[in-house]
Amino acid sequence: MKILIVDDEPLARSRLAALIAALPDHEVAGEAGNGLQALEQVQALEPDVVLLDIRMPGMDGIEAARHLATLETPPAVIFTTAYDDYALAAFETNALDYLLKPIRRERLAQALDSSHRLTRAQLVALRQSATAGEGVNPADAERGAEARRHISARVKGGLRLVPVEEICFFHADQKYVTVGYLGGEVLIDESLKSLEEEFGERFVRIHRNALVARERIMGLEKDAAGRCCVILRDCDQRLEVSRRHLPGIRKRLR
Repeated sequence: MKILIVDDEPLARSRLAALIAALPDHEVAGEAGNGLQALEQVQALEPDVVLLDIRMPGMDGIEAARHLATLETPPAVIFTTAYDDYALAAFETNALDYLLKPIRRERLAQALDSSHRLTRAQLVALRQSATAGEGVNPADAERGAEARRHISARVKGGLRLVPVEEICFFHADQKYVTVGYLGGEVLIDESLKSLEEEFGERFVRIHRNALVARERIMGLEKDAAGRCCVILRDCDQRLEVSRRHLPGIRKRLR
Protein backbone atom coordinates (compact mmCIF):
# COMPACT_ATOMS: atom_id res chain seq x y z
CA MET A 1 0.00 0.00 0.00
CA LYS A 2 1.43 3.36 -1.08
CA ILE A 3 1.00 6.08 1.52
CA LEU A 4 1.41 9.85 1.23
CA ILE A 5 2.24 11.68 4.47
CA VAL A 6 0.97 15.27 4.73
CA ASP A 7 1.97 17.40 7.72
CA ASP A 8 3.51 20.85 8.08
CA GLU A 9 5.85 19.61 10.82
CA PRO A 10 8.93 17.68 9.55
CA LEU A 11 9.27 15.80 12.84
CA ALA A 12 5.67 14.60 12.61
CA ARG A 13 6.29 13.37 9.06
CA SER A 14 9.46 11.56 10.17
CA ARG A 15 7.64 9.86 13.03
CA LEU A 16 4.86 8.64 10.74
CA ALA A 17 7.40 7.43 8.18
CA ALA A 18 9.18 5.43 10.91
CA LEU A 19 5.90 3.88 12.05
CA ILE A 20 5.01 2.90 8.48
CA ALA A 21 8.47 1.41 7.89
CA ALA A 22 7.80 -1.01 10.74
CA LEU A 23 4.59 -2.26 9.09
CA PRO A 24 4.76 -5.04 6.48
CA ASP A 25 3.43 -4.43 2.93
CA HIS A 26 3.30 -0.63 3.34
CA GLU A 27 5.56 2.06 1.90
CA VAL A 28 5.84 5.83 2.04
CA ALA A 29 5.23 7.08 -1.49
CA GLY A 30 6.06 10.69 -0.64
CA GLU A 31 5.59 13.60 1.74
CA ALA A 32 3.97 17.05 1.61
CA GLY A 33 3.98 20.02 3.94
CA ASN A 34 0.55 21.53 3.18
CA GLY A 35 -2.70 20.95 1.35
CA LEU A 36 -1.55 22.39 -1.98
CA GLN A 37 1.54 20.19 -2.05
CA ALA A 38 -0.66 17.23 -1.10
CA LEU A 39 -2.89 17.72 -4.14
CA GLU A 40 0.15 17.91 -6.42
CA GLN A 41 1.70 14.80 -4.89
CA VAL A 42 -1.51 12.79 -5.08
CA GLN A 43 -1.80 13.44 -8.81
CA ALA A 44 1.88 12.67 -9.40
CA LEU A 45 2.26 9.61 -7.13
CA GLU A 46 -1.27 8.14 -7.07
CA PRO A 47 -1.07 6.84 -3.48
CA ASP A 48 -3.61 4.43 -2.03
CA VAL A 49 -3.90 6.33 1.24
CA VAL A 50 -3.22 9.89 2.38
CA LEU A 51 -2.34 10.51 6.03
CA LEU A 52 -3.57 14.09 6.21
CA ASP A 53 -2.93 16.62 8.97
CA ILE A 54 -5.74 19.14 9.49
CA ARG A 55 -4.16 22.37 10.76
CA MET A 56 -1.68 23.50 8.12
CA PRO A 57 -0.82 26.92 6.63
CA GLY A 58 -2.15 27.92 3.22
CA MET A 59 -4.65 25.10 2.72
CA ASP A 60 -5.76 22.97 5.66
CA GLY A 61 -6.55 19.28 5.57
CA ILE A 62 -10.33 19.66 5.48
CA GLU A 63 -10.19 21.75 2.30
CA ALA A 64 -7.57 19.46 0.74
CA ALA A 65 -9.82 16.45 1.38
CA ARG A 66 -12.74 18.21 -0.31
CA HIS A 67 -10.61 18.81 -3.39
CA LEU A 68 -9.32 15.23 -3.38
CA ALA A 69 -12.93 14.08 -3.43
CA THR A 70 -13.35 15.55 -6.92
CA LEU A 71 -10.67 13.33 -8.45
CA GLU A 72 -11.82 10.50 -10.68
CA THR A 73 -10.02 7.95 -8.47
CA PRO A 74 -9.40 9.63 -5.10
CA PRO A 75 -7.26 7.94 -2.45
CA ALA A 76 -8.53 6.91 0.95
CA VAL A 77 -8.09 9.71 3.50
CA ILE A 78 -7.03 9.25 7.12
CA PHE A 79 -6.80 12.47 9.13
CA THR A 80 -4.01 12.88 11.67
CA THR A 81 -4.29 15.75 14.14
CA ALA A 82 -3.94 16.83 17.75
CA TYR A 83 -7.35 18.56 17.77
CA ASP A 84 -10.27 16.21 18.35
CA ASP A 85 -12.87 18.98 17.84
CA TYR A 86 -12.35 18.49 14.11
CA ALA A 87 -13.56 14.89 14.20
CA LEU A 88 -17.11 15.49 12.95
CA ALA A 89 -16.03 17.76 10.10
CA ALA A 90 -13.35 15.26 9.12
CA PHE A 91 -15.83 12.43 8.75
CA GLU A 92 -18.26 14.70 6.87
CA THR A 93 -15.60 14.86 4.12
CA ASN A 94 -15.71 11.03 3.95
CA ALA A 95 -12.38 10.50 5.64
CA LEU A 96 -11.91 6.81 6.31
CA ASP A 97 -10.48 7.26 9.78
CA TYR A 98 -9.29 9.84 12.26
CA LEU A 99 -6.09 9.50 14.30
CA LEU A 100 -5.22 11.70 17.27
CA LYS A 101 -1.58 12.58 17.89
CA PRO A 102 0.60 11.15 19.28
CA ILE A 103 -0.23 8.23 17.01
CA ARG A 104 0.47 4.71 18.23
CA ARG A 105 1.73 2.10 15.79
CA GLU A 106 -1.11 -0.30 16.65
CA ARG A 107 -3.75 2.36 15.97
CA LEU A 108 -2.08 3.36 12.69
CA ALA A 109 -1.92 -0.28 11.59
CA GLN A 110 -5.61 -0.69 12.39
CA ALA A 111 -6.56 2.36 10.33
CA LEU A 112 -4.41 1.30 7.38
CA ASP A 113 -5.81 -2.22 7.54
CA SER A 114 -9.33 -0.80 7.39
CA SER A 115 -8.40 1.39 4.45
CA HIS A 116 -7.08 -1.64 2.60
CA ARG A 117 -10.39 -3.43 3.03
CA LEU A 118 -12.65 -0.43 2.40
CA THR A 119 -10.85 1.58 -0.27
CA ARG A 120 -13.37 0.58 -2.95
CA ALA A 121 -16.29 1.69 -0.77
CA GLN A 122 -14.39 4.83 0.13
CA LEU A 123 -14.05 5.77 -3.53
CA VAL A 124 -17.78 5.36 -4.07
CA ALA A 125 -18.55 7.56 -1.05
CA LEU A 126 -16.11 10.22 -2.16
CA ARG A 127 -17.57 10.35 -5.67
CA GLN A 128 -21.08 10.70 -4.24
CA SER A 129 -19.91 13.54 -2.02
CA ALA A 130 -18.14 15.28 -4.89
CA THR A 131 -21.26 15.25 -7.09
CA ALA A 132 -23.80 16.05 -4.39
CA GLY A 133 -23.08 19.80 -4.49
CA GLU A 134 -23.86 20.13 -0.81
CA GLY A 135 -21.61 23.14 -0.19
CA VAL A 136 -20.61 23.83 3.40
CA ASN A 137 -21.30 21.04 5.87
CA PRO A 138 -23.63 22.01 8.74
CA ALA A 139 -20.89 20.91 11.16
CA ASP A 140 -18.47 23.28 9.46
CA ALA A 141 -20.90 26.16 9.71
CA GLU A 142 -21.62 25.52 13.37
CA ARG A 143 -17.98 25.77 14.36
CA GLY A 144 -17.30 28.76 12.12
CA ALA A 145 -15.15 26.99 9.56
CA GLU A 146 -13.66 29.18 6.88
CA ALA A 147 -14.83 28.92 3.28
CA ARG A 148 -12.49 27.28 0.80
CA ARG A 149 -9.65 29.38 -0.52
CA HIS A 150 -9.72 27.54 -3.86
CA ILE A 151 -12.28 26.03 -6.21
CA SER A 152 -11.22 22.76 -7.82
CA ALA A 153 -12.20 21.65 -11.31
CA ARG A 154 -11.41 18.39 -13.07
CA VAL A 155 -9.52 19.16 -16.26
CA LYS A 156 -8.19 16.32 -18.43
CA GLY A 157 -8.29 13.86 -15.57
CA GLY A 158 -6.43 16.15 -13.16
CA LEU A 159 -7.29 19.02 -10.84
CA ARG A 160 -7.09 22.70 -11.61
CA LEU A 161 -7.21 24.92 -8.53
CA VAL A 162 -8.63 28.42 -8.92
CA PRO A 163 -7.98 30.89 -6.07
CA VAL A 164 -11.32 32.30 -4.91
CA GLU A 165 -9.85 35.81 -4.87
CA GLU A 166 -9.29 35.55 -8.66
CA ILE A 167 -12.87 34.51 -9.46
CA CYS A 168 -15.08 37.10 -11.17
CA PHE A 169 -18.33 35.17 -11.42
CA PHE A 170 -20.20 31.87 -11.13
CA HIS A 171 -22.74 31.23 -13.90
CA ALA A 172 -25.09 28.26 -13.81
CA ASP A 173 -26.21 26.51 -17.00
CA GLN A 174 -28.24 23.35 -16.51
CA LYS A 175 -26.08 20.78 -14.67
CA TYR A 176 -22.80 22.71 -14.48
CA VAL A 177 -21.53 26.03 -13.19
CA THR A 178 -19.01 28.08 -15.16
CA VAL A 179 -16.33 29.69 -13.02
CA GLY A 180 -14.99 32.84 -14.68
CA TYR A 181 -11.62 33.88 -13.28
CA LEU A 182 -8.62 35.94 -14.28
CA GLY A 183 -7.03 33.02 -16.14
CA GLY A 184 -10.09 31.89 -18.09
CA GLU A 185 -13.06 29.64 -17.36
CA VAL A 186 -13.63 26.15 -15.95
CA LEU A 187 -16.71 24.03 -15.31
CA ILE A 188 -17.62 22.58 -11.92
CA ASP A 189 -20.53 20.39 -10.85
CA GLU A 190 -21.46 22.24 -7.66
CA SER A 191 -24.77 24.01 -7.22
CA LEU A 192 -25.05 27.80 -7.32
CA LYS A 193 -27.02 27.67 -4.07
CA SER A 194 -24.22 25.89 -2.20
CA LEU A 195 -21.65 28.32 -3.59
CA GLU A 196 -23.77 31.26 -2.44
CA GLU A 197 -24.06 29.76 1.05
CA GLU A 198 -20.31 29.21 1.28
CA PHE A 199 -19.06 32.42 -0.35
CA GLY A 200 -21.92 34.82 0.39
CA GLU A 201 -19.57 37.35 1.95
CA ARG A 202 -17.54 37.66 -1.25
CA PHE A 203 -20.17 37.13 -3.97
CA VAL A 204 -23.60 38.61 -4.58
CA ARG A 205 -26.45 37.13 -6.61
CA ILE A 206 -27.47 39.20 -9.63
CA HIS A 207 -29.72 36.63 -11.31
CA ARG A 208 -31.16 33.23 -10.52
CA ASN A 209 -28.26 31.80 -12.56
CA ALA A 210 -25.34 34.06 -11.59
CA LEU A 211 -23.17 35.24 -8.70
CA VAL A 212 -20.50 37.92 -9.11
CA ALA A 213 -17.60 39.06 -6.95
CA ARG A 214 -18.72 42.05 -4.90
CA GLU A 215 -15.38 43.85 -5.10
CA ARG A 216 -15.27 43.56 -8.91
CA ILE A 217 -18.59 45.31 -9.63
CA MET A 218 -17.85 48.54 -11.50
CA GLY A 219 -21.12 49.55 -13.11
CA LEU A 220 -24.15 48.69 -15.20
CA GLU A 221 -24.90 48.92 -18.90
CA LYS A 222 -27.62 47.82 -21.31
CA ASP A 223 -26.91 45.29 -24.04
CA ALA A 224 -28.29 45.31 -27.60
CA ALA A 225 -31.49 43.66 -26.38
CA GLY A 226 -32.04 46.31 -23.72
CA ARG A 227 -31.15 44.02 -20.81
CA CYS A 228 -29.24 45.49 -17.88
CA CYS A 229 -25.83 43.87 -17.43
CA VAL A 230 -23.13 44.22 -14.81
CA ILE A 231 -19.62 45.45 -15.67
CA LEU A 232 -16.89 43.60 -13.77
CA ARG A 233 -13.30 44.70 -13.28
CA ASP A 234 -10.78 42.58 -15.22
CA CYS A 235 -13.60 40.67 -16.92
CA ASP A 236 -14.98 41.09 -20.45
CA GLN A 237 -18.05 38.95 -19.76
CA ARG A 238 -21.32 40.89 -19.36
CA LEU A 239 -23.85 39.10 -17.16
CA GLU A 240 -27.53 40.01 -17.03
CA VAL A 241 -28.95 41.48 -13.82
CA SER A 242 -32.53 40.42 -13.19
CA ARG A 243 -35.23 42.94 -12.29
CA ARG A 244 -35.46 41.41 -8.84
CA HIS A 245 -31.79 41.99 -8.06
CA LEU A 246 -31.28 45.25 -9.95
CA PRO A 247 -32.29 47.60 -7.09
CA GLY A 248 -29.74 45.98 -4.76
CA ILE A 249 -26.93 46.28 -7.31
CA ARG A 250 -27.80 49.94 -8.01
CA LYS A 251 -27.84 50.66 -4.28
CA ARG A 252 -24.43 49.04 -3.93
CA LEU A 253 -23.02 51.14 -6.75
CA ARG A 254 -24.36 54.33 -5.17
